[in-house]
Amino acid sequence: MANKFSKAVAAIYKLPEFCHGYLLTKLFCTQVKYAGTSRIKLQKVSNQEVVLTIANIKRVQNHIGGVHAIAASLLAESATGTLFGMNVPDSHLPLLKSMTVNYNRRMQGGLTAKAQLSEAQIAIINSEEKGDMLVPVTITDESGQEPIECLMNWAWVPKKRK
Repeated sequence: MANKFSKAVAAIYKLPEFCHGYLLTKLFCTQVKYAGTSRIKLQKVSNQEVVLTIANIKRVQNHIGGVHAIAASLLAESATGTLFGMNVPDSHLPLLKSMTVNYNRRMQGGLTAKAQLSEAQIAIINSEEKGDMLVPVTITDESGQEPIECLMNWAWVPKKRK
């Protein structure tokens, strides 16, 4: 089931490939204003998979020159939220219910987040009036390792009628 956000993404993918990342990022930042301050970039967006990146630039660094813990958490939340938002009907609100982030080692360089939903998860979102689910996300750094583990629990509820 397509919603306004997924239709806008589909329209972007009809344009020349060189502008996809830029336009996807612009679209995202119109919806999630704070993410733009960290310069998160959308690389790939579909109903089943989203890939986002954040560069290790001064505005997101911690005191030891790595990506700050909160910037890494923002990346995970943004990846899962974008993916979840692609699948929630327009009649419902997506809400982050909880997040757990375990920092296993120092992050090296920029980060890439990949969030995925199965067909079964998407079917549940579109058939249940409300609910919640864990949206898997993998965060890798420039070394190819996974310095953090994230669990993002997203919920969907009907919008209140005016």
